Amino acid sequence: MMRSRGLAIAPVGVVALFLLVPVISVLFAGIRPESLHVLMESRTWRIIGFTALQALLSTVVSVALALPATYALHRLRLRLRRLTLAVLTVPFVLPTVVVGLAFRALLPESLNGTLTAIVLAHAFFNVGLVVRVVGGVWSRLDGRMQDVGRTLGMPPFSVFRRVTLPYLRPAILASTALVAMFTFTSFGVIMVLGSPAQPTIEVEIYRRTTQILDIPAAAGLALVQLVIVVVALIWSAALQRRTAMLMRQSSAPPLPMSSKVDRLCVLWTYLLALGLTIPVLALSLRSLRAGNQWSLQWYQQIAAPSGGTTRDIGAFSIVTTSLRYAALATLLAVVLGVLGAMAVQLATRRGVTLEATLLLPLGVSAVTIGFGLLLVSIHGPVDLRGWTFLVPLGQSLVAAPLVMMLLLPILRSIDPRLRFVAATLGAGPLKAWWAVDGRLIGRATVGAAGLACAVSLGEFGATAFLARVDEPTIPLQIVRLLGRPGEANFGSATALAVVLLAITAVVLTATDRGRTQW
Repeated sequence: MMRSRGLAIAPVGVVALFLLVPVISVLFAGIRPESLHVLMESRTWRIIGFTALQALLSTVVSVALALPATYALHRLRLRLRRLTLAVLTVPFVLPTVVVGLAFRALLPESLNGTLTAIVLAHAFFNVGLVVRVVGGVWSRLDGRMQDVGRTLGMPPFSVFRRVTLPYLRPAILASTALVAMFTFTSFGVIMVLGSPAQPTIEVEIYRRTTQILDIPAAAGLALVQLVIVVVALIWSAALQRRTAMLMRQSSAPPLPMSSKVDRLCVLWTYLLALGLTIPVLALSLRSLRAGNQWSLQWYQQIAAPSGGTTRDIGAFSIVTTSLRYAALATLLAVVLGVLGAMAVQLATRRGVTLEATLLLPLGVSAVTIGFGLLLVSIHGPVDLRGWTFLVPLGQSLVAAPLVMMLLLPILRSIDPRLRFVAATLGAGPLKAWWAVDGRLIGRATVGAAGLACAVSLGEFGATAFLARVDEPTIPLQIVRLLGRPGEANFGSATALAVVLLAITAVVLTATDRGRTQW
């Protein structure tokens, strides 16, 4: 117990100081009379209604698209299963700004700024999340339960409705809650694809803070969003505990295709995987088109901008800034994630409370984190604006819980008796720990570091509030370019997006190779 407390000091201290304090500052700022007046405006309720509507539609479409593919990938013998599963899940870690721009390049002009474009982009992101969450349970469904239903004369649909669906319901609801929470707090996609006439809560908080400097009203909106997100997080946590109980069962062997429904699900899975590659391909091709001809003009322009303003910064400087921030954020996120995961794993009592505390940043939107840190900088005893580590700190608060979530299952799967076996063979405590725990933790940490770096590179919500004007990250510069009229600015934005996509792919590939060779 003492060891778990010692390990938990650093991550709990960081979460308490740099997350709870900013959130509390948002709460106090949001309950002031000058902040609550925003709730009396009809525009505010239209924004809340639109935010809920796009989240609802995005969630329904994401789950509907994912369930047939989940069945094919986790219950049937499928060729190229690993590759198909990777194609479906990789979009979840792509930068939101890149995905938004990819759909903007793919869709016709008539759909840009519409609800349809937003829903499609959100589905692109979240299909893989549903496949992973529901598939983990579906793969453990005992086929004999369905055989019993068939022997009783039940048609296939009745077997699914009365046998399979009740078993899957906790996982489906858990994935639904997660997708709803992510789409409700979506920021980068809405900034790129949304219409200024129909902002979401996140976009309105950003607009009131940075454009019209109405900090009290922004705090009131942040308070409303925080309450809604916390309710969704509590519901999701309860559902995930039920899902975790089902995950303890052993996986069932995949089955051969035996019906027309099976073949249709397999066909749908391949078509869905192919469809998810189209937006990225469209973005890449669009970055190579200048006018009516193929050209590298936009890449040359971002390398040496000729606008002559303070916001025309070269790509090398922007990439360097992004990599520096991401490296610092990754280092901090990995340290906090590893210490937090080990503390939770060692804690015999109050482990659930400790885990909930360290995963709290998942329930707070990136915009709220950035806005809270900005409020602390303005009203706190020390003005942190311009501090080099402020942006990496905000990014690490977003990435650290993901590191911890990746490491915890690995730590919990280790049989402690293996350490005693190593000790009886003459290994000292440190050598025994390294032989049993160290290698597994090291391999998982390399993969977690890649994910943390990818998330930090594409992070936009918190960074938009914390970065200096003369030191933008790649996502910030992309949004700046999209805010200016003209083909040259849009072309430069697509080129920068492809550069960010390439860097993200290199990071994930390198860390995956490092993880397998550990």
